[in-house]
Amino acid sequence: MHLPPPLTRDLVLIGGGHAHALVLRKWAMSPLAGVRLTVINPAPTAPYTGMLPSHIAGHYQRDELDIDLVRLCRAAGARLILDHATALEAAEQRVHLSSGRVLEYDIASLDIGITAKMPAIAGFLDHAVAAKPLDVYASRWRAYLAAVQDAQTAPHVAVIGAGVAGVELAMAMAYALRHSTQSAEVHLIEAAPSLTGTGPATRARLLRALAQRGVRLHCNASVARITADAVQLEDGRRIAADFVVGAAGAFPHAWLAQTDLPLTDGFVTVRPDLRVQGFDTLFAVGDCAHMAHAPRPKAGVFAVRAAPVLHDNLRAALTGHATRAFHPQRDYLKLISLGERSAVAEKFGLAFSGAWLWRWKDRIDRAFMDKFQTLPQMPAPPRPALRALGGAEDSTPEQPLCGGCGAKLGAQTLHSVLAALPAPQRDDILSLPGDDAAILATGGTRQVMTTDHLRAFTGDPVQMARITAIHALGDIWAMGAAPQAATATVILPPMSIELQARTMTEIMQAAAKVFRAAGAEIVGGHSTTGAELTLGFTVTGLCAGAPITHAGAQAGDTLVLTRPIGSGTILAAEMQGRADGRHIAALLSRMAEPQGDAALVLRQAHAMTDVTGFGLAGHVLAICRASNLRADLTLAAVPLYEGAAKLAAAGIRSSAYPDNLAAAPVTGASGAAGVLLHDPQTAGGLLAAVAPDQADALVRELRALGHAAAIIGALSQGAPAIHCR
Repeated sequence: MHLPPPLTRDLVLIGGGHAHALVLRKWAMSPLAGVRLTVINPAPTAPYTGMLPSHIAGHYQRDELDIDLVRLCRAAGARLILDHATALEAAEQRVHLSSGRVLEYDIASLDIGITAKMPAIAGFLDHAVAAKPLDVYASRWRAYLAAVQDAQTAPHVAVIGAGVAGVELAMAMAYALRHSTQSAEVHLIEAAPSLTGTGPATRARLLRALAQRGVRLHCNASVARITADAVQLEDGRRIAADFVVGAAGAFPHAWLAQTDLPLTDGFVTVRPDLRVQGFDTLFAVGDCAHMAHAPRPKAGVFAVRAAPVLHDNLRAALTGHATRAFHPQRDYLKLISLGERSAVAEKFGLAFSGAWLWRWKDRIDRAFMDKFQTLPQMPAPPRPALRALGGAEDSTPEQPLCGGCGAKLGAQTLHSVLAALPAPQRDDILSLPGDDAAILATGGTRQVMTTDHLRAFTGDPVQMARITAIHALGDIWAMGAAPQAATATVILPPMSIELQARTMTEIMQAAAKVFRAAGAEIVGGHSTTGAELTLGFTVTGLCAGAPITHAGAQAGDTLVLTRPIGSGTILAAEMQGRADGRHIAALLSRMAEPQGDAALVLRQAHAMTDVTGFGLAGHVLAICRASNLRADLTLAAVPLYEGAAKLAAAGIRSSAYPDNLAAAPVTGASGAAGVLLHDPQTAGGLLAAVAPDQADALVRELRALGHAAAIIGALSQGAPAIHCR
């Protein structure tokens, strides 16, 4: 068996800024063998700052300025960790995350941007929003604008700081408010005598534009405090404002001051090759960095221009070659939006304005974003030139094999194989055919035992360990048992000894935390090397009473589901680069949530199972067959993961879908929701048959605990079958 080259070096990109996004795009075109690439960013998308003012004005939708880091990392073969750095030990080559996780690296790079928060102003943190990070500001602005349109708040806005950013945002908000109300007030507050950051010719044009758009400029005005409905100035003036934005300069992230990094005014000082002074294994770029050899203002253009040099120097550092210097241009073109579709341009002290400049800026910005729309995708398996008899011409899969439960064998194949096994001869094995877990008599106690493993669908071993542990615990919870112990099976791709140790430590610590929170302990396991990451757990549980099986359902019972379906379709789309990164992030977060509390709520269920590889229809049919009942599902009531229906309608299917469809036919189902009934689920919800007079109260209790529970149908007398209405 030919295994991929072993991983020998960890490259960690801290932050999803413009430079790192461009490095990832270039890496996707030509990855460096032996490198495990990791990206750390708080969100699954990274907004492009150049389009922010026009988004605030309403010219762009929110997703038009988002770089989808999930898709980008998939194309680059990188693992994405949705978290943010809180500390960095450069000498020890470790980065600490807000979740408590600690990552070791061989080479790392910082591109975490800046903040416009102004904590020195009393009331800012409680009553204002910083222009950066812009995703928070953009979200708050949309909510405020909606409240203005509904007449729930006054249309009074104040912007602190009359540099280029403050001017652009003030005019953008004035433009948007003018289309919602005629009584809007927008104030621009500046401590200096006039606008800052531009030359005289540009400043004159901006002053005229502000006046034309009704923005009131307050110069030589220092802010004393901010309240819920006003900005109080040092000279005693009070400016009514229900939405206050801080845009007065660029501030470094506070946690950098607690590191051993060399700083200039709080920004990380770098050498000409973008390495941090004194640390050969750490780079920094973008607004968080200070280029001591060529100081420049905080502008995105420098991060974009630095990206190719950073990419080449990262590869050089990882391969032992020489790095090269970054020489930023001395001047750059400023294109300043004026709220409406017009702009001012400045370069070399000259200024121009007009609608044509906004159109030019729009083309530049869209061209930049287009770089992240067409990305390399995981190729389909090649069709063999010659094949053995028995295979249809079109039997070679057109898509990569799915991970998680999408990689499971079909239900019909498994059932036929298991049916051929001899019946147990031991009288302490109490299992019934099709139970979620084996039932064992141990002394006077009923013990249940299950095993499950998953082919990795995410490159982050910690996230994969959490989800796999939750998935394996599902069978224990579904039988009403208390988790007891677990053993682990870990297959790692080829790695150096150092990376093996890092990865195994991450996996085992993450899994142990999940099991301990559930009341169980990891007591051992087995590890080996293979072509790809695969994790599994064998879990035991103890039953205080009789285990809950598939066979106890009664006619008239209501079917309750605790979690949406559609994970297999979304994960299949993600492997093809066709899923929305925000949907992937929400899905993985939900899959990593334990369901022990839901199992306790449902402990009086007549029958219960967890929805996994055979899809919702397959697991409903399992209860029907074991209890000799018919199921009537309300298709519209079945909860779906966001994005799943659209992907299913577009023809996306998990590789397990055809077998699931054949094994559990459903009458009356149609459309995308009907397709998703057969979608394989990983770490899926609990499916319970409960007394009808208890169902509503149980769902309310489950929702109060944070579960997306729903009543999806009922059971009745009749031959085992599923019908949708």
